[in-house]
Amino acid sequence: MDTSIDTRMAKAMAHPVRAEALRILNERVASPSDIARELELPVANVSYHVNTLHRLGCIEEVEHRHVRGAIEHRYRAVRRPIVELADSASLPANVRHSLCGNVFAAAMADAHAGLEQGTVERRADLFWTFSKFELDEQAWAEAYDVLRDAYESIEMLQAQAKRRISEGAEPIPSRLTIFHYEAPAEAAE
Repeated sequence: MDTSIDTRMAKAMAHPVRAEALRILNERVASPSDIARELELPVANVSYHVNTLHRLGCIEEVEHRHVRGAIEHRYRAVRRPIVELADSASLPANVRHSLCGNVFAAAMADAHAGLEQGTVERRADLFWTFSKFELDEQAWAEAYDVLRDAYESIEMLQAQAKRRISEGAEPIPSRLTIFHYEAPAEAAE
């Protein structure tokens, strides 16, 4: 799955409905009506945004079927949005702001749902941290590389797990949220 963000992905992620639809389609195959139900939005609005994602090449149609006299189209994501250092410099500030806001909001909503359902603390082998650091430019760049490498390693682990799951291993739904950002001035120590 392609992960870098380009102008098309930035346009896709700049609208909150498209960002949420893409999040859902990264998790599973769904139709616009499935997404509309989950987001509690009108199907026509969601269909418009799903069509935009499809036109931008962020999702692909995996099947269609007849449902109550209509054709239901089902999609999955083909691109997982990751804002890369080189990519983000080429995006307008308002698009970067929107992207960051959408990612933060989706991650916080998902974490809150996990807390409410008791899944966040269910396992004893957890890793969570909110850490404050003071870095220079070189350390910032090296931290970026470490985080990118960690993400790519976990993606490889997922590919290996998918094979084992297809052979009968029990799947464990998981989330990885990595935020590395310059702290706001009032929070800096």
